[in-house]
Amino acid sequence: MEIQRYFIEFAYRGTHYHGWQFQKNAHSVQAEMEKALSVILKQPSFLTGSGRTDTGVHASQQYAHFDTALNLEEADFVKRINGVLPKDIAVYALLKVKNDAHARFNARWRSYLYRITLRKDPFEEESAWLVYHLPSMEKMNEAAKLLLNHKDFQCFSKVHTDVNHFNCEIKEAYWEQKDHQLLFHITANRFLRGMVRTIVGTLVQVGLGRLDCDQFQEILDSKSRSQAKSASPAHGLYLCKIVYPQEIFI
Repeated sequence: MEIQRYFIEFAYRGTHYHGWQFQKNAHSVQAEMEKALSVILKQPSFLTGSGRTDTGVHASQQYAHFDTALNLEEADFVKRINGVLPKDIAVYALLKVKNDAHARFNARWRSYLYRITLRKDPFEEESAWLVYHLPSMEKMNEAAKLLLNHKDFQCFSKVHTDVNHFNCEIKEAYWEQKDHQLLFHITANRFLRGMVRTIVGTLVQVGLGRLDCDQFQEILDSKSRSQAKSASPAHGLYLCKIVYPQEIFI
């Protein structure tokens, strides 16, 4: 039987999960997804995701791939797997790809959104960081521009992380305000563990006048996590877009 590789596009609220990746003694999105996929395919099934998300982080767009000898029809598959998955995980699409396509290694750009709310909101308790004082958008955007001219982001990475290097290419990083929310947008070819949340936490200190742009640049140049500020809470962070080359799709 001929094996076909598929990409799944899906989303999840990360509140009750210890991140995407399977862990022996913790509840993960991957474990729930693989359990549901095994029910649908009627055989043990395994997923390879586009990348990790930390405990409590959400995803409005995430991808993973799997292989099967079954000929799957998208609408039927999406309906059936959503009937098995818990309510905080949703599959949006099933995409045929070339058999050497890889959800992680073929991803060209990844985008994250971080949400801050400036007022107490019962509907935002688990989906945005409550900050009572309005940071300066001008100062935060001035500091965020410095990220575009930098490559080594060790200062924003969790320590004891298993990576060969700390280089990332950031092509977009900016803040915008919509009503009582501050939104931080960042796009890069790759991200380090804890990187976006530490960037946000440090930029907010700039916005509150506790750091200036020169000091932010010094943190970038230091390559030391101890120089950066505390990471922002996980529940405000969303993996929101992954871009793949069109040629991997069938």
